[in-house]
Amino acid sequence: MPKLRIPAFILTFLALLCWSAAPAAAQSILRDAETEALLHDMATPLIKAAGLDPANVDIVLVNDMAVNAFVAGGQAVYVNAGLINEADTAAEVQGVIAHELGHVTGGHAVLNQGAKAATSVSLLSLLLGAAAAAAGGGEAAMGVIMAGQQAAIGKYLAYSRSQEASADAAGAKYLSDAGISGRGSVEFFQKLQNMEYRYGYSQRNQDQFYSTHPLTGDRIATLQDTYQQDLAWNKPDDPGLQKRFVRMKAKLFGYLAEPRDVFRKYPLTDNSVPAHYARAYAYNRESKLDDARAETGALIAIDPDDPYFLELQGQILLESGRPGEAIEPLRRATQMTGNQPLIATLFGHALMATEDPANYKEAERVLRAAVVRDRENPFAWYQLGMIYAANGDMPRARLASAEQQALSGNMNEALMSAQAAEAGLATGSPDWLRAQDIEMQARAALEREKKRR
Repeated sequence: MPKLRIPAFILTFLALLCWSAAPAAAQSILRDAETEALLHDMATPLIKAAGLDPANVDIVLVNDMAVNAFVAGGQAVYVNAGLINEADTAAEVQGVIAHELGHVTGGHAVLNQGAKAATSVSLLSLLLGAAAAAAGGGEAAMGVIMAGQQAAIGKYLAYSRSQEASADAAGAKYLSDAGISGRGSVEFFQKLQNMEYRYGYSQRNQDQFYSTHPLTGDRIATLQDTYQQDLAWNKPDDPGLQKRFVRMKAKLFGYLAEPRDVFRKYPLTDNSVPAHYARAYAYNRESKLDDARAETGALIAIDPDDPYFLELQGQILLESGRPGEAIEPLRRATQMTGNQPLIATLFGHALMATEDPANYKEAERVLRAAVVRDRENPFAWYQLGMIYAANGDMPRARLASAEQQALSGNMNEALMSAQAAEAGLATGSPDWLRAQDIEMQARAALEREKKRR
């Protein structure tokens, strides 16, 4: 794995969510500002059509190359990277999201008696971008990135055929009400059925989409008949969403695929935005940072005001050991995205990476704002703790550590850090009350663990 070019304690990061539902192979959630914005925009009209509030529904990208999507209780739809990789259009993914929302509104995750108990989830501190490719080096250099959060995620739910039919009907309605053609939905389900025929997968294979989503020919025919009668059937796909989808898909492929496969799919003769994106990540994974910077420079030349190109430029510069040069593009990216928390955290990281105390005040302000908007960001808490410690504010440094440790499920450490924070904070202050909350949360978690033994 590539080595980091900057001190380990300021490692750039990608948010990964790992759980033990599949003991043989840990799963993870990928977080990236551009990707989350696109998935939100793709899903919002469907979520509204389902009668839900977009602010309360998450579309979560899972670092798993199996072609799958699922719900596990609550208002969250989990979409595997393998499904994104297999899809050719944003409309295909929207069809899957609409179907999964049918499971959400139908309460199928709650009603399914075969669902597994929720397991502890660990949110690792890494950022999907050029820096994410250096995650292996970060693990070797720094144990602190093994931070995360607790969440309730069960194993993939085995829905009954009646629940699947219900979700199909609901998904079709949501697509229709949102004015989105069902062509993408039919095309993707046909693609999955062809995969089943081609590879000979059986319904017993419980790690694939079609094991939990039976794809009979009759079912697909019923869907197609339903969609063809809808007024939106012949409506063209949204070109803006499709352009963003192709770009995001290339970005994800560049991050996850073997570099040789990336260069085969996106050769140097391809000067498109998706190709530059994918090759930038691939070069970074090979520690060819000059080449990665060149690809980023090509993107900036195409559109110097694209905030995600600026984010990537800042990440590459940071990985190259040039945090001072990374500050300006990251500051611009942060401002242009309205202080998007993941980008803002990377900006705060760059400010800290300069090791210049003159930058710490701005870093503290940026990181405090980031955790207010996204509290489940352990790396931001870690960086904030570093700033507090550098300023001699050890009670708040310990409180930040408690936040980070609680997110990772390290409840013994969270308990001790929260108690230490309480001892140094003013009784009754907001921070003191938060330390108490974490202490009670940690005690409750430890008690539950004790009872399970």
